[in-house]
This record gives sequence, structure tokens and C-alpha cells, in this order.
Amino acid sequence: MLLEIEHLSASYGKALALEDATLNVGDGEMIAVLGPNGAGKTTLLKAISRAIAAQGRLSFNGDSLHDLPAHAVVGRGICHCPEGRRLFSELSVRKNLMLGAYLRKDRDAIARDYERVVGLFPILRERASQIVSTLSGGQQQMVAIGRALMGAPKLLLLDEPSVGIAHRLKMEIFGAIKSIRDSGVAILMAEQDAQSALRIADRVYVLEHGRVVQCGTATEMASNDRIRQIYLGVE
Repeated sequence: MLLEIEHLSASYGKALALEDATLNVGDGEMIAVLGPNGAGKTTLLKAISRAIAAQGRLSFNGDSLHDLPAHAVVGRGICHCPEGRRLFSELSVRKNLMLGAYLRKDRDAIARDYERVVGLFPILRERASQIVSTLSGGQQQMVAIGRALMGAPKLLLLDEPSVGIAHRLKMEIFGAIKSIRDSGVAILMAEQDAQSALRIADRVYVLEHGRVVQCGTATEMASNDRIRQIYLGVE
């Protein structure tokens, strides 16, 4: 198993945001984490990337992630595309993308990965010299995902990639996410658009009030009455 999480808990001050969460991600697997706002999805991804402290077991490729700083986690092959994108707004598209490779020394591979990113998102090739703050929200999300890919991840963490994005660009982004998964990169994606997530996920975990309350294959979740009523709006 690529990523193994057991009994993971995390707090913000005295507020418990994630409680006793257990889940895993296999090599090349696409895992969706569903849940309402405040369920603990963002906290889970931050705990994995070591952006926040957490208690419990975190293992990647058989090695513990505990006590590692965030940059060392990136060096191990976990790249995080955070909620809100967190781009360098006054830098160009190309510079933002290349910053994703800041830990790498393999210039030829970096150049190949850049071509891969602009192949996934052709508009970024056209806008390579454009300042990121002048792009649309959907285009900025493409830059954020591309920047994470420039870190050459074995596991890509995606936090709400479809929030605030026009439908056409959302569909383009989900298509690119599926292509990334098909290339062999494992993905753990927190997402509120359950319908889109279920179309491309292998397995699904549902978080509510910081706890994992359900899990199963995407097919099982799509036919689950509770999931259909709460997350898909289907009676």
C-alpha cells in the first residue's frame, strides 16, 4: 500500500478537526474524500503533507512521515495542491509552474514534465508569460495542479479542485485529473462535487465531523441510498 493512515487525529487549538481517521491509498489509485464543509477534508490533506501536526500513524511507501518537515514530504513524492490555489499571483504562469520543481535537479526530466503539464492544459502554454493574477479562476486552478505535478509526485493531494469554477473548465480539469491517474500517479482528492468525483474515483471515503463514516468503491457509493440523498441530491 502506498499511503497508510491509522487513527489519525488533528486539532486547531482545542477544536478537534480530525478524529481517529483510518484510510489508505494504493499505487496508482484514485481516492475521493467526500464530506460537507468543516468535515475535516482539508485537515486530512494538511496532516498528510505535514502542513499541520497530527497524532496517529502516517506511512508512505513503508516509511513514517511523522517528524518530517513539509519540504521533506515533497521530496518523498507527495505533492499537495491546496484549497485556494496559493499561487504566486504576480509571477507568470511558467514561473509558477517551475517553482513546483524547486527541489529537483533533473533538468531534462523537469523539461519533460513541463511539456506534460502544458499538454494536459494547453491554455497554459498559450498563457505561459501571462501574470497568474490575470487568469480566470479555472485557469489558475490548472496552474495550481500543474505546479504540484512539477514536483514529480507519486501521490498527488488535491483539495477541492472544482470550487468556484465554471462548468466547462471544471469538466476539463476533471478530465485532466483522470489522465493524471491513468498515467500511474496516485491521487487523494477532497471534493464537494460528489457526482464528478464518483465518475473518476476508484474508492471513496466519507468524512463527517472529522470522522470516517463510510467507505467503499465508487460504484458502491453511487448506489448507496444515503450517499445518493445527501451528496447527489437523488431520492
